[in-house]
Amino acid sequence: MRIIERSLVIATLLISGLLIFAAAGRSGEQKAHALVFDGNDCKDMSATEACSVSEKESAPAFVANPFCKACHLDFDEEELALRHEIWGIGCERCHGESFRHRSDEANITPPEIMYPKERINPACMMCHPRHDINYLKDHAPILEAGLSIFETEPSDKNAKKYCTDCHGVTHRMKTRTTRWDKQTGALLKRAE
Repeated sequence: MRIIERSLVIATLLISGLLIFAAAGRSGEQKAHALVFDGNDCKDMSATEACSVSEKESAPAFVANPFCKACHLDFDEEELALRHEIWGIGCERCHGESFRHRSDEANITPPEIMYPKERINPACMMCHPRHDINYLKDHAPILEAGLSIFETEPSDKNAKKYCTDCHGVTHRMKTRTTRWDKQTGALLKRAE
């Protein structure tokens, strides 16, 4: 009887170890990426060409953003949101937790105050650092004036170039288009 118990314990440990090893290998395959291709292959590419190369790769994950899309209904078709979703990057990765946004009791804080433009480039550069986009010739204005997460002031104080000027032009909202009742959670008439 003792031999059978010992064999079962050893078999259980071996199977557990194999499962853990297999799971660790899969999670490594699904790492978020900044650019899928090697920079040596595309030094002279424009941003548009670079994006088309990365979309040929298979997407590692899908992230649903149900809380955000409850009000931001049109983001199901919005290009920037969709590109990031298929790579496993949800709204909160860039915008942070939405508690402050959802808790705006009057529902009228302008997006420019809630999410100022100055936070765009540092948020993008968390996943797309300078060394990954440095070889893209049309990104020079962003790299010259943009902030990384380690900088506090732009190198050129007059520069006003943001990643969303080209990527996801429709992503940035100028005014709130949806309001909801805080008590019931029901959507109210769309703001015009």
